Amino acid sequence: GPFHLPAIAFAGRRPHRGQVSARGDETLPAPKVERRLSAIMIADVAGYTRLVATDEEGAVRELARRQHEVIEPAIRARGGRIVKTSGDGFLADFADSVSAVSAALQIQSAIAACNEPLESHRRIELRIGIHTADVIVADGDIVGDGVNIAARLERLAEPGGVYVSGRVHDEAAHR
Repeated sequence: GPFHLPAIAFAGRRPHRGQVSARGDETLPAPKVERRLSAIMIADVAGYTRLVATDEEGAVRELARRQHEVIEPAIRARGGRIVKTSGDGFLADFADSVSAVSAALQIQSAIAACNEPLESHRRIELRIGIHTADVIVADGDIVGDGVNIAARLERLAEPGGVYVSGRVHDEAAHR
């Protein structure tokens, strides 16, 4: 269940959120922190630097359109949420592996269909990695080794592909 970080004093430094100074001054309350099992999806656009170099405004506009029309609806439809975006990628989490894999396959299929009429140098192709692990949720963000593993898996995926951990494969294969 949820747990809270204790108040900590750090001599000689200004207290941060949830800490109490050596003088006992109160600060902002500690952020709510919880640990939970999560299916973690990390995606990144393959060759984004090339796309931006060719047509920066067009690439940014097209990626935003695909995120709004394809990526976000596929994630929401399976009970997932986008935790954060960063330039040409995003981090999402789901309650289970099956939902994450299903969303990833729908995203890749829809993006491939969007790419069909485009010249190869204008195509937006995602690499997606998925891993299931315990994560720490704090202030809406997720952190932990599972996030790092999902990021490594994403880098192993082919453009347009999905790379999953053995745990995700085992869980998704039986449903």
